[in-house]
Amino acid sequence: MSKTTTAKPPTRARDAHPPEPLDVLHRLLKLVNRLNAPFSEHLEKRFRVTMNEFRVIMLIGRLGTAASHEIADMSGVTTMSVSRAVTSLERKGWIACRVDDENRRRKILRLTREGEKLYKQMLPTADRVATYLFTSLRPEEILAFDHYVATLTESLEARDEEGRSIFLEETRPDA
Repeated sequence: MSKTTTAKPPTRARDAHPPEPLDVLHRLLKLVNRLNAPFSEHLEKRFRVTMNEFRVIMLIGRLGTAASHEIADMSGVTTMSVSRAVTSLERKGWIACRVDDENRRRKILRLTREGEKLYKQMLPTADRVATYLFTSLRPEEILAFDHYVATLTESLEARDEEGRSIFLEETRPDA
């Protein structure tokens, strides 16, 4: 029998002052870890797939085709990590690469028949995670949350005039 718990409503003291940014960051990181749990519990061992491989498969499955740098950009995963995942997925026979006829340096990735089968097997779990995540929010709260996530992501991806990540530059440890 599972125990159901609900989040505690904000207290007046908590409402009076905005939360500390580190507290919000901690909750955000915890949220990400909780979101990864179904992957670890239900998909990783069953399909012998890493989190980055899962991300690549799910993006290519939704898009049809993509290049590694596009997957890195859309997922926020480093190009090196995407490259490793692509190499592994090719070795496993789940994706195929071909050179783009218009840009010979660009490799176009697509799922193989086996990769498509795997995508279709994992998709219901991903869909259940997404659906469950938002069941406690009203539609207008989901819209607001999506807006906040997009705004924060845009801020984290901003570049200065030399193309450097402003976020990484601003968060560089003191020398």
